[in-house]
Amino acid sequence: MSLNFAVIGAAGYIAPRHIKAISDTGNVLKAAMDPHDSVGILDRYFSDVQFFTEFERFDRYLEKKRRGPTDDHIDYISICSPNYLHDAHIRLALRIGANAICEKPIVINPWNLDALQELEQEYGRRVFTVLQLRVHPTLTRLKEKMQSSRTNRKHNVNLTYVTARGPWYRTSWKGSEPHSGGLATNIGIHLFDLMVWFFGNIQKTELHLRHPETISGFTELDHAYVRWFLSIDNQYLPFSPEPGVRTTYRSIEIDGEEVEFTEGFTDLHTVLYERTLEGHGFGIDDARTSVELVHRIRHQDAAVNLETEHALCRKIRSSR
Repeated sequence: MSLNFAVIGAAGYIAPRHIKAISDTGNVLKAAMDPHDSVGILDRYFSDVQFFTEFERFDRYLEKKRRGPTDDHIDYISICSPNYLHDAHIRLALRIGANAICEKPIVINPWNLDALQELEQEYGRRVFTVLQLRVHPTLTRLKEKMQSSRTNRKHNVNLTYVTARGPWYRTSWKGSEPHSGGLATNIGIHLFDLMVWFFGNIQKTELHLRHPETISGFTELDHAYVRWFLSIDNQYLPFSPEPGVRTTYRSIEIDGEEVEFTEGFTDLHTVLYERTLEGHGFGIDDARTSVELVHRIRHQDAAVNLETEHALCRKIRSSR
């Protein structure tokens, strides 16, 4: 039996992956909302989606469905809206009796997680989030391998993530720290979650370099020392970017060995939807540690060893 979905943020960059996943899992998209109306992607997968540009009318439609026949109830709301709205949109889903599947980060501030867990209990519904690196085939195999050979020695990890963005980024909500949570939250949270998933809880974290387009630092986890570098500045790409092409460089080096995971990203959202609908989705507790970590980074002052960070920047540039 198919389930009924609604999508908030249907005109955004990430929404097509959710819409495709809803279709791939044999379910039905009943309604979509976005203040912008560039949502032709809907017709690629569904032919009869009620679309709203005004949140109030969308809310009224969902409430009407809640009070109508059981077959018309909305079972899940997929949330692809700007980060600072996730908390409010999750609350809407729970209030109308739906489960929520929320893009990263599930929330910006960790204290919102406690309130959402209380609402899960109150409404009898669940909140799930998108942690797609946890279902990446290469990374799941690596985690199993490390767990089977775990010793008391901590791993040394270098994490580098450069994803070039143009001037539009600063102008959009993504470039506003109150709206996106900043680079660590908006760009880095998947990789920070991966480190937590691999290596355990946070022992300490330091912010070494803070710039609107670049941050770097150090985090000690139960089983690893992690040096990390995140940037949207294309000067740090280890190759010359082609004009008009979005370019990304990911590197995870564990004890001197590079982890290759550039492939295998196709349809990870569909895999996550399948897991979630089977009862194995990633919930609030799964996301908590990485949300706490990026919150801590956001509120730290860059304080130590800038020359080391500059040396790392030079190393990245010289590897072109």
